[in-house]
This record gives sequence, structure tokens and C-alpha cells, in this order.
Amino acid sequence: MNVRHLLFFALSACIILLSASGCKKCKGEQPRARITNNGTQKASVQVKTSGGNTININNVDPGTSSEYASYAPGQVTFTITVNNANYVKITDISTCYQYDIAIDRANAITVNGVDRND
Repeated sequence: MNVRHLLFFALSACIILLSASGCKKCKGEQPRARITNNGTQKASVQVKTSGGNTININNVDPGTSSEYASYAPGQVTFTITVNNANYVKITDISTCYQYDIAIDRANAITVNGVDRND
């Protein structure tokens, strides 16, 4: 193999590696969340960001999930209301993630985040 072929091969390999590493599905997009109601009563969730913005996802029927709503990254307080009782979960959220906030029959809240680049 001569120097030209070796140089061409090295350059081609670099271009392929750089193009593959730059293929992100999400480029700094705001996080988004939806509520999944695994309980027995309608549920509503208030999403309050550390910047003071609030998003409400109202009247999610049992056994269903809401649509995703986007909001600013940072520390977020999820307040879920079921049958006039409030349940609170505070978590840090990041750009390019989507979150599933689930409430179960015992009104326990779980927050699962998925990187949208995976």
C-alpha cells in the first residue's frame, strides 16, 4: 500500500467518524413530558419549572396517557391532583429528554426520562 492509498483511507475513515458522531436527533430541544394515569380516578398534573413557568395537563382518564407538553429545563415540580388530593414530585430535567410521569393506584409517582438521541 503506498502513501496515497494510506492517506486516502485515513481521510475517509475520519470523514465517516465525524459524520456519524454529528447525527443527533435532538439538538438542544426543550424537554417534554406526559402523564400516564394508572390509577382509578381522573388525574391532572401541574408542571412548574424553576424559571416560574407553569404547564397544566388536565383530566387524564384512568388507563390513559396525555399528549406530550414541552417546558424549560432545570428543576421541575410535578404536582398531580387526584380526587382533590395533591401528590408532589420534584426532579431535575434536561434538554433533549422526554419524561413519562406515571401515577399508580396507590398514588405513587414515578418519573422516567428517555434521551431522545438514543
